[in-house]
Amino acid sequence: MRQEGSSGGEPSVTRVVETRLPTRHGTFRILGYRDRDGAPGGVEHVALTMGLEDGQPHSGAPLVRVHSECLTGDVLGSRRCDCGEQLDAALARVATAREGVVIYVRGHEGRGIGLVEKLRAYRLQDEGLDTLDANLQLGHAADARNYRQSAAILRDLGLRRIRLMSSNPGKEKALAGLGIEVVERTGMFVPARPENAAYMDTKRARMGHDRPGRDAWAALLAGHVPPHPAQGAEQELVERYGDLAACGPRVTIGQLGQSLDGFIASRTGDADFVTGEIDRTHLHRLRALVDAVLVGAGTVVADDCRLTVRAVSGEHPVRVVLDPRGRVPLTSQVFVDGVAPTLWLVGAEARASGRVPAPAVLGERVDVATVPVGPDGQVDPAEVLRILRARGLGRVLVEGGGRTVSAFFEADVLDRLYLTTAPVLIGDGVPGLRFDGEDRLSDALRAPARRFLLGEDTCTELVLHR
Repeated sequence: MRQEGSSGGEPSVTRVVETRLPTRHGTFRILGYRDRDGAPGGVEHVALTMGLEDGQPHSGAPLVRVHSECLTGDVLGSRRCDCGEQLDAALARVATAREGVVIYVRGHEGRGIGLVEKLRAYRLQDEGLDTLDANLQLGHAADARNYRQSAAILRDLGLRRIRLMSSNPGKEKALAGLGIEVVERTGMFVPARPENAAYMDTKRARMGHDRPGRDAWAALLAGHVPPHPAQGAEQELVERYGDLAACGPRVTIGQLGQSLDGFIASRTGDADFVTGEIDRTHLHRLRALVDAVLVGAGTVVADDCRLTVRAVSGEHPVRVVLDPRGRVPLTSQVFVDGVAPTLWLVGAEARASGRVPAPAVLGERVDVATVPVGPDGQVDPAEVLRILRARGLGRVLVEGGGRTVSAFFEADVLDRLYLTTAPVLIGDGVPGLRFDGEDRLSDALRAPARRFLLGEDTCTELVLHR
């Protein structure tokens, strides 16, 4: 058994057991802890981790959810609260990021008052009291929880800096007071329901929890579309990305930035930059809203791109490199920076030839999978998507280059296409979107579209499938 304690009266926690837990979000490492110095009667907690092993390097500030036990919401599906849906959303976010922790804290039922007392509070709420006043009338504190055990568990896992998934600023403050640095806090917003509207209003009005409208982008990242965003930038975000955020666990979108005459780079391959900075921020928002970002080998060879989320808050997607011939250099950033997981899709011949080394040579955050290659050397985009979805990567952004986006477009597997045009004429260069056309203009594709300005550039969003 392994104990983690601290000074200042914080109880030790003892790591009792470790095993694996397959879930619908993927397989987690699950660790069982007991507090009160490991006494037999101590309260037991669990931590579900992904991408974090003892003594192994990690991103430096993984995602963390400290989830308070709620039998009625987590197990019985109660809609008086949003606990069960938040737990599910937290596990999904960790699985998407491939790195993080969900700590399930026992003894926090009803904000620390216990299950039966919580049911008594429910009865008072039925008579008209809000959740806070019901606890107070029963003689309890408004919130009797502490997070000493959670801080101790994080230290046992080797985590001192975290990105906290919580809409409760009090939780951030409590962990910071226990020596855990919260470098970022992102709200946990799930769709509101009529049954828990009063509960949610009380948390926000009387306990300081975040409102979705105060951080529209955080709500969109959680798959929630704020119904009444603030005017201005927040409303613009909701109008621009709300449909994409809410379109479910499976969507494939394409994105290209090109000149007015249809080129993504000059004849020498220089693409720095066709579109402006605002369009690049837009691209980072698209990356943050998907599980995986896919590019062809040529894009990595030409640009040595990172494919991470840097211009906005959000999780890095899994980076997918479609490279049937195995020609991407092993020194490319997507293989060596370790910032986000990378999936290298290669052909069987490239793998057998030795051009693709063993996974142990590539590093822990790089995985290799074999993709079928046709006699013409081409890959079926639908088969690529099947491989990704088998790995839980349902929301996919096909980012480049022109040939790859065009192949997915022509295979009719893109649900949406974001095509940004810059007011520049290149004349000759690397072409953008290209596909076999129609003889008659009346047969040309005319998809539902909308446009928005990105500085001097114009983005056209085509809805190809709903």
